Amino acid sequence: MADPGKRWLVTSGQQDPDTVARLLGLLPTWFGIPASNEEYLRSARHLPTYLARPAQSPSADPVGALLALRHFQQAAEIYLMMVQPDLHRRGVGRALVRALEADLVADGCAVLQVKTQGPSHPDAGYALTRKFYAAVGFKPLEERTDIWGPKNPCLIMVKAL
Repeated sequence: MADPGKRWLVTSGQQDPDTVARLLGLLPTWFGIPASNEEYLRSARHLPTYLARPAQSPSADPVGALLALRHFQQAAEIYLMMVQPDLHRRGVGRALVRALEADLVADGCAVLQVKTQGPSHPDAGYALTRKFYAAVGFKPLEERTDIWGPKNPCLIMVKAL
């Protein structure tokens, strides 16, 4: 149930590949590689999924989604996070991250990571993505070109929980 005064209701425990597909389609400048999108959709069938909806409309379609990946008991990753473009900078992403972090802390996890496009690739959208992750406490760890390829540098960001 939604907390009074909170704008977003975040739920978990049920995969929703249809929502992931819909949100991927709304964000082609972030998620425009077909093979990657196919992998995200396969992962959406089994990874822990967090969905955000307006708190005042809990039956509304989700406006944000996060897929989590647990590497070890103490280490997890935000595998995928998307927010409907017209709702960027409205607290949806922050609500998704907070819900995941609360669950991870309760389960003994100590470190959370996220991978995003690195700063050596000049893309304004990903500059905003990195700024968001920094604002919710992530620190850049390293940029690598051996994960997604030399033309798509991967920045690994981490956060202690």
